[in-house]
This record gives sequence, structure tokens and C-alpha cells, in this order.
Amino acid sequence: MQFFTLVAAVLVITVQQLVEWKFGVAGLVGLLMLTLGIRANRPGISSAGAVLLALLVARPAL
Repeated sequence: MQFFTLVAAVLVITVQQLVEWKFGVAGLVGLLMLTLGIRANRPGISSAGAVLLALLVARPAL
């Protein structure tokens, strides 16, 4: 059971680092809002985070 917890923690940290590397601080804030909204059962916060991440992914490449 502890192995799965460790693997999940490593996966979460990896995803956070990838989002910050690719999308910067705004991506990290969006991911944080999405995660906190889901954990706190607040659909408004999680929706705002999801929209922010969607906007960052859909932006045109320069």
C-alpha cells in the first residue's frame, strides 16, 4: 500500500513540474486551482482552473 502512495506522489510531482515547465506559473496556478477545487468539492474553483489550463493549451504557438 505504501508503494502505491509513493508512486502516486512521484506521478503528481512529475505532472506539476511538466505543467510548470511547459506553461509557466499560470499553468501551475491552473493545476492548483483544479486540484484544490476537486478536493474541496468546489465546482467553481475547479472549473476556473480547468478553463485556465484549457486556454493555456489552446493558445496559438508563436
